[in-house]
Amino acid sequence: MLPWWILVRPRVCMNGAKINFREKEKQILDQILGPGRYDARIRPSGINGTGYAPTLVHVNMYLRSISKIDDYKMEYSVQLTFREQWLDERLKFNNLGGRLKYLTLTEANRVWMPDLFFSNEKEGHFHNIIMPNVYIRIFPNGNVLYSIRISLTLSCPMNLKLYPLDKQTCSLRMASFQVVKNLHLPRFTLEKFLTDYCNSKTNTGEYSCLKVDLLFKREFSYYLIQIYIPCCMLVIVSWVSFWLDQGAVPARVSLGVTTLLTMATQSSGINASLPPVSYTKAIDVWTGVCLTFVFGALLEFALVNYASRSDMHRENMKKARREMEAASMDAASDLLDTDSNTTFAMKPLVRGGVVESKMRQCEIHINPPRKNCCRLWMSKFPHSLQENRRHLEDHLSTCVDVPIPRRRRREVIFRVVG
Repeated sequence: MLPWWILVRPRVCMNGAKINFREKEKQILDQILGPGRYDARIRPSGINGTGYAPTLVHVNMYLRSISKIDDYKMEYSVQLTFREQWLDERLKFNNLGGRLKYLTLTEANRVWMPDLFFSNEKEGHFHNIIMPNVYIRIFPNGNVLYSIRISLTLSCPMNLKLYPLDKQTCSLRMASFQVVKNLHLPRFTLEKFLTDYCNSKTNTGEYSCLKVDLLFKREFSYYLIQIYIPCCMLVIVSWVSFWLDQGAVPARVSLGVTTLLTMATQSSGINASLPPVSYTKAIDVWTGVCLTFVFGALLEFALVNYASRSDMHRENMKKARREMEAASMDAASDLLDTDSNTTFAMKPLVRGGVVESKMRQCEIHINPPRKNCCRLWMSKFPHSLQENRRHLEDHLSTCVDVPIPRRRRREVIFRVVG
């Protein structure tokens, strides 16, 4: 018996009518995909028509654009047209002598689809404007072509040892099943995992619960380079002021203030990247100690500068005291010289009826000023020169035997030496 389309063809040609291929496509689709004829849940036969062999799926893609490559998140975004092709012998049909090249479908759930996924995908979406950008072609020999346009954000682990002179390889991984051997995390390492029960008891009964605890260890090398070493360098730089001259006030002040502000900015930048918590973190202790050292270096300069000015003030007071003592001595010697030039009619001194043949010598002794602890301590504080002179004049005793002006008063004691 000849096929039905051969019997119809002469009649179609004789009547001069054209074949409605859209109607033929509908009839073929109903024939191969009708109820009870095709089950999309069953995988097609494998290689050589065997049921245990895997189904061979050919994949190709057209890369439309690469929108971004993010170094910080270690990811990149692409838009591509993804195609898959496989053989399903249950979908063979007659091509009407080569005039029907393929059938078109827009519903992917009507045929079996490979369970392929992108293993390094972070985010992804299909394009549905204006219509879903997907189509399926079924060829007469049973080949199925599936094409879709998708946008993906994929993970790209990077090695930044040669940054910014580095080269990175970003992969797009497609698989039907995958076991992750080495989990890559930029700042953590998965050490182990623990399983346990978390059952809960309520008034209505006991409910079962399971949990998995993942133990992550933070990598210290990043924080060593970005936080600990810069903080140590700031502290060392603040200590440079110890080797500067105490008189170099602008240099020491600018160095201390600059390191203090830099350390405060570093501390605030660290806390800005962390959530606010009520307890003290280890990094807070470290930055607090470094900030204390930097502040101590600046405070040390203030104390040294104050002590230096106090010593200078004390030396100036001693110098003024020596000058005043020398001036009083000069005044006393001037008065003695004036009295010695004047002649008086004096009787010779007589002891035991014997006239002293020799004049006894006269010595002048000036008692050193008495030390006062309170005044010595108060002398460290700055005073005006007039107040210092008045304070010194009040401290000195008056001379009773030699008339000396008030501004140069001293205690002068005459003692006759035998």
